[in-house]
Amino acid sequence: MEKVIIRTYSAGVHFGTLVEKERGAGGTHVVIENSRRIWKWIGANSLSELATIGTSIPSECRFSIPVRKIELLAIEIIYMTDVAIESMENVKNWVFCKKQKNHF
Repeated sequence: MEKVIIRTYSAGVHFGTLVEKERGAGGTHVVIENSRRIWKWIGANSLSELATIGTSIPSECRFSIPVRKIELLAIEIIYMTDVAIESMENVKNWVFCKKQKNHF
């Protein structure tokens, strides 16, 4: 099980642990555990750079709270380095809550 960044056709970009991968006629079906949707990133020029060196500005990134498991149709699977994983795991959860600020 490896940490990956998944880019999809219509469900955005996700970061999590790849637990299943199956190539099919419509693309590559993947199952990701502890998946966080990447709404915005700063401190890397591309997803490839984000997966290789991570973000240099984690405080400006917007990653959702993790979901236990998600199934996606991937158009790109980018395997991450340990440096990038550590960097991205330091990004705080970004959530909307009327009673609190956007960060937990």
